[in-house]
Amino acid sequence: GTPQKYDPTFKGPIYDRGCTDIICCVLLVIAIVGYVVVGVVAWTHGDPRKVIYPTDSRGQFCGQQGTPNEYVFHSRVRGVTCSSPVSSCPIQICVSKCPDRYLTYLSASSGYTPSDLEYYRQFCVPEFKDLQKAAIEVLKDKECPAMLIPSTPLARRCLPAIQAKKGVIMVGNETTYDDGHGRRRNVTELLEGAKKANLVLEARQLAMKIFEDYTVSWYWIIIGLVIAMVASFIFIVLLRFLAGIMVWVMIVMVILVLGYGIFHCYMEYAKLKGEAGSDISLKDLGFQTDLRVYLHLRQTWLAFMIILCVVEVVIILLLIFLRKRILIAIALIKEASRAVGHIMMSLLFPLCTFFLLCLCIAYWASTAVFLSTSNEAIYKVFNETACQFSGQTCKPETFNTSNVTKLCPDAQCLFAFYGGETAYHKYLIVLQFFNVFMFFWLANFVIALGQVTLAGAFASYYWAFKKPDDMPAFPLFSAFGRALRYHTGSLAFGSLILAIVQVIRVTLEYLDHRLKAADNKFAKFLLSCLKCCFWCLEKFIKFLNRNAYIMIAVYGTNFCTSARNAFFLLMRNIIRVAVLDKVTDFLFFLGKLLIVGSVGILAFFFFTQRIKLVQDTAPSLNYYWVPILTVIVGSYLIAHGFFSVYGMCVDTLFLCFLEDLERNDGSAEKPYFMSPDLKKLLKKTNKGQPDA
Repeated sequence: GTPQKYDPTFKGPIYDRGCTDIICCVLLVIAIVGYVVVGVVAWTHGDPRKVIYPTDSRGQFCGQQGTPNEYVFHSRVRGVTCSSPVSSCPIQICVSKCPDRYLTYLSASSGYTPSDLEYYRQFCVPEFKDLQKAAIEVLKDKECPAMLIPSTPLARRCLPAIQAKKGVIMVGNETTYDDGHGRRRNVTELLEGAKKANLVLEARQLAMKIFEDYTVSWYWIIIGLVIAMVASFIFIVLLRFLAGIMVWVMIVMVILVLGYGIFHCYMEYAKLKGEAGSDISLKDLGFQTDLRVYLHLRQTWLAFMIILCVVEVVIILLLIFLRKRILIAIALIKEASRAVGHIMMSLLFPLCTFFLLCLCIAYWASTAVFLSTSNEAIYKVFNETACQFSGQTCKPETFNTSNVTKLCPDAQCLFAFYGGETAYHKYLIVLQFFNVFMFFWLANFVIALGQVTLAGAFASYYWAFKKPDDMPAFPLFSAFGRALRYHTGSLAFGSLILAIVQVIRVTLEYLDHRLKAADNKFAKFLLSCLKCCFWCLEKFIKFLNRNAYIMIAVYGTNFCTSARNAFFLLMRNIIRVAVLDKVTDFLFFLGKLLIVGSVGILAFFFFTQRIKLVQDTAPSLNYYWVPILTVIVGSYLIAHGFFSVYGMCVDTLFLCFLEDLERNDGSAEKPYFMSPDLKKLLKKTNKGQPDA
């Protein structure tokens, strides 16, 4: 690319700018309107109660507010006595509580214990009132279940209370049960009907204990997060003083570690001299599964020593030739700390981005739930004997007058599942895909808006000749207004490209999940290659977008022009880019490690009551790792938020610095805008003008 030429009218982020990428702005508005329409249609047809509440055999919800019958009871467990062609058991009844004993209808109706029949009736259909009706007729008409099994409520469903005692599977302290037809069955046959029930029950108990821990420790968690916030701010402020020290200490430590490695390899090599078998070559030894064998060979340690010597020499040579670029990177990091200090509101701006992302996630999740629950109740024909209509769709309103009941007297029209055959239901998968695509597009747009806003604010700092006197009064709000007013289309363009790649990656992950059971190795290999390629493409587009947004914030050009100029500018300074990237990555890693580690250690000693001064203040917990992990994760997110602002500042100042070097020469007409430290480092001066 061609270096930028001097522009006498350029004095920082251009205020006199026009709208860019208007077509993409219009497309975004149309897509948002369509997204709202999809949400309204989904909210009109959807019913989240289908996810929360179970249904009985008639499709009615159990457990709604004001309804005493909140659990659904399966009168027959799948795989035991249910012969329905549909995968779920046909008879489901809403009950106020789950059965707590073994009981069959034949024994309850025999009159041995009058209270048994009264107890049994609550697990029959609501229309069952005739207690004098013959047991055979009741079971034939499916008004009551043939048996009751001790059950446990799980997700508002009654599942067999299976437990293991000394390796023996039991239900209600019994290993067998009467199936209501005079046969004894083993309780292991109930395992399929209550699969993973105990695991979920234990998970629910664990969740309750975790919730209790949060109720007694939430304010201490908040205090820990506040400490992390203060520590992150202090670290950023101290970078202007300690950045150089930390970088050079790290470099010296790497050199010393490599030097010790060379010394250790030499000592091991000398120690093995004369020992039996140590002079065997690696080629003669061949491949060995026990890698410790190689450590007894002199050739192994000689190879390690040579490799470490080569790495040591390469690092020393890089330091000699890149010393000046490392100093420039350190100076830019120090300058970024000053810029953040002059624009303190920038540290709070990620909260705005986080809030908008939460709105995107909430709208996407609610729309997805309503779309997935917008199906209609489908009723199927169920029967015990052979019937040609078995499994066919039916309507409860007209079922009793249809030919089905005449040809199959024992057939019933019962609720089977939720579905639909209308045009809306046929295109539900398309609407779900559109919902996912719009989520990625809007989420990337929100992130892009945050990046352009921060870039505009920090660019106004760099291009202020007298810092901070020449800066605008409210640089952050000015940059935010310019981004929304003029560059919504450019942000939509960049986020659209990224969203398309991300949707393709999600599709590939879905296909990979579906192909896991397949045995087509070529398809798996091809899919793995595509996943790798699109992962790399996504990383590259994120890098290109980030720098394009900086150019948009500074010059007000459209997305393609900004991306091209940013890319060529970085390619003309590729070594500086690589050095700055690695130096900042190291400092950010060190900062996150220091903040998260120190706050995590403090939380560990506090919640485990190992600090004597506050030993009595620490709450009593079921699991002390709950608040500790919460503080650690929260501290990392807070540190990441602070350093994301700082990283955007470094990248913006770096691009502005490169532009400054290409545009200006230090003359009275074309003075440098860089800080005095950078000018001193590069041996640059502004002739005829005092330095800022």
